[in-house]
Amino acid sequence: MTLRFYWYPKCGTCQKAKKWFDEHDIDYTSIHIVEEPPSKEQLLDYISKSGLPAKKFFNTSGKKYREQNIKDKIKDMSTEEMAELLATDGMLIKRPIVTDGHNVTVGFKEEMFTENWL
Repeated sequence: MTLRFYWYPKCGTCQKAKKWFDEHDIDYTSIHIVEEPPSKEQLLDYISKSGLPAKKFFNTSGKKYREQNIKDKIKDMSTEEMAELLATDGMLIKRPIVTDGHNVTVGFKEEMFTENWL
């Protein structure tokens, strides 16, 4: 399966990830995370497959995260509620998210990409 690469083109981290994929000749389908954010169901699947807690899927350095004081809101939320909130706005989601249907990575670290996608 071709990788699904959720990204925001103006995001520096996403640009680094895209460059890494291109340099390693890895096929991927890029999905604009703001125009086509993953659904609540997709996010629940990604959270489960990533092995990460749901709060790791939030873009904590993002403007909307800070403006909406989400840090305090998510303290008492269930994973399902967090996925529902994330699905409402792609700018709330940490990026890039990459999946092959089995594995999921969030963010970009070269070692993590080498381990998962080479």
